[in-house]
Amino acid sequence: MHSLTLHKWFAKKRSAASPAKDRSTLRVGIPRVLNVWSTHQFWIGFLLALGIAEENLVFSSPTSEEQFREYGKGRGSVDCCYPVKCMSGHYGELLFGLKKKIHVLLSPMIYSLPSFLKGHVVDTLSCTRVMASPENIKAGFLKEKDLFQENNVVYTSPFVSLGDAEETVAGQLFSDLKNVFGLDLRETRHAVRAGFAALRAFDRKMRQKTRSILEDCAREGRGCVLLLARPYHIDPGIGHEIEADLQVYGYPILNWQHLPLDRDILDWLFGEEVRAGKIRHPFDISDVWPSSYSSNTNEILWAAKFATRCPWISCVIHLSSYECGMDQPTYTPVQKIIEASRTLFFKFGDLDANKPAGSIRIRVETIIHYLQKSSRDILHFKLRSLPHDVPNGFEPEQRHTPTNAPHATNTNALQGGR
Repeated sequence: MHSLTLHKWFAKKRSAASPAKDRSTLRVGIPRVLNVWSTHQFWIGFLLALGIAEENLVFSSPTSEEQFREYGKGRGSVDCCYPVKCMSGHYGELLFGLKKKIHVLLSPMIYSLPSFLKGHVVDTLSCTRVMASPENIKAGFLKEKDLFQENNVVYTSPFVSLGDAEETVAGQLFSDLKNVFGLDLRETRHAVRAGFAALRAFDRKMRQKTRSILEDCAREGRGCVLLLARPYHIDPGIGHEIEADLQVYGYPILNWQHLPLDRDILDWLFGEEVRAGKIRHPFDISDVWPSSYSSNTNEILWAAKFATRCPWISCVIHLSSYECGMDQPTYTPVQKIIEASRTLFFKFGDLDANKPAGSIRIRVETIIHYLQKSSRDILHFKLRSLPHDVPNGFEPEQRHTPTNAPHATNTNALQGGR
């Protein structure tokens, strides 16, 4: 008998593909904290691709004093980082505060972050204190008894490098979550691809929206405000909604995470410097920040460079929490970069050191006063420092210099604050 025929008869037959696991009834809770504010779309896309029903993805509510008093008191950590301390309230809410209980509490340890600056900086790492915080906070729920087990909740804090290749991320999440969700490597890879696709789609949408806002400002000849902060400062309980208070006065607020990256804008703002050899690429920040390994810090410095060049950003607000070791070295460089083009700059440091509501209200009124007084002059000063051919959609209504505007043109004003 022919050997090929024998091989066909006795070869191990391929097993049928294992049926897809039904995870639609699993409820997964995710604390709305720290870098989850910038990566939540990845986790939504990832979990939906695994078959978790959308209504069973549960995020904790925004940070509040009431949340911590009711759910986190007595379970906090000794940590100078207030946003980390706040996590106890989020964990407690997901464990004790929901009418419909969760089955899994997912609190990722994010080592690195996806960033458009990847390849132009040393690395895109997360703050080490932020990265390790899930294990830190978990201890407060184990010190007397295992509150996760008592509430029939599986706690998982997968270590993941979202700034690395998809294959690396899939391997990390498969290793940590295979027993939690009953995963195989193939479906984990598929879910990781879906997660990154969701994150990229959200990012594109937000950057397009930011461009549209800037185009409106250009047509109307008015300024807007750029917020520089950490992702968690979007949380009303940590950032105190300063941007919302400003927006009430009619000034659009831009988020540093979603500035437009279109080629025509980047070439208009950075092209002359690239061609002159002052920087290697529009995303190069080595002229202002050589120690470029922290993702959030890198993007804050780049956004400051963008703001000091972009004519319609007439004011920059820099937020920082109490004793933030990652932010403190950035204060002076960011201020120098911004003020190099006469752009207004205001810093709210040590946001959580005390109850700042009254002082914030006074400072917001001060910012509005200077915006109303100087915004148009700043716009025209910055326009004169850039090429005359603005990108399509950014043609301002007027290009003439106001009678009360400064007449001296500083051609070096936009060189990264140097």
